[in-house]
Amino acid sequence: MKKLVYFIVGLLACSMAFQSCHDNVTYADMLKDENRMIENLIKDSSIVVISQSEFYAHDTVTNLSRNEFVQLASGVYMQIVDKGSTDPTDTICSNDHVLVRFIEYNISDTMNVSCANVSYPYIVDEFRYVKSGTSIMGTFIGGVMYATYQSTTVPSGWLAALPYVRNGAHVKLIVPSKMGHDASMQYVHPYYYDLRRISFYK
Repeated sequence: MKKLVYFIVGLLACSMAFQSCHDNVTYADMLKDENRMIENLIKDSSIVVISQSEFYAHDTVTNLSRNEFVQLASGVYMQIVDKGSTDPTDTICSNDHVLVRFIEYNISDTMNVSCANVSYPYIVDEFRYVKSGTSIMGTFIGGVMYATYQSTTVPSGWLAALPYVRNGAHVKLIVPSKMGHDASMQYVHPYYYDLRRISFYK
């Protein structure tokens, strides 16, 4: 009987110790885990990361045959699959409305699709893009992202890509939590995005 009591007490102590260790995970620890997840994705996907200076030296394009992604100053990694319109003036302006089809992959959940609108032919996510000085923000008007996360705030990582593309563009992004949506920031989870047919209108 005593052995059984000691066993149960020991089991409870181990359980409490494990819970205590779990509760003591710091934000710095979560950031390290996030960085490791992003590094593993880059390695496993054979992504070639180029600097912003290399990106600008190559006329702000990424080499698809080399699977290049540029790391922006914000920490977002971007691949321009298709720059969009051939008209150099066909770029985004403040107060434009943006339409986009997308797939969101949760990097922390073995790249499972966590949100997407590409399967819904009549649903396109729409948001308003506003630039004031160096500040940029986006507000969802409707779509799957808003319905899923119940927030009108567009991930900053999406907005970081827009100045480099034109109407009709297609980009892929690795977005760290600090540049993601509210849930991404709360749980320190990075996401991978495939943004397609990005369209601007007044």
